[in-house]
Amino acid sequence: MSNNNLLSRISIDPAICFGNPCIRGHRIWVSTILDLLASGATFEEILEEYSGIERSDILACIAYGAEMSRGYFRDIPLIQSQNRQAA
Repeated sequence: MSNNNLLSRISIDPAICFGNPCIRGHRIWVSTILDLLASGATFEEILEEYSGIERSDILACIAYGAEMSRGYFRDIPLIQSQNRQAA
């Protein structure tokens, strides 16, 4: 899976989780998954703890972290919550 495909699994919405990058469709911060990996958690342990996500979601978090560490700011479409669109 390409980085662009992986990064499409990440969302940023100012109305959800304070605008922090999250796994699309979840309120799981990218930084939470990266912290777990950094502390030695395996993919299997993370998938057990967060049953709604997939292996590709974890890879997407790693891809996002890699892009940020290079100083590249990838365009991740900003999602506007339905409540905020009416304003």
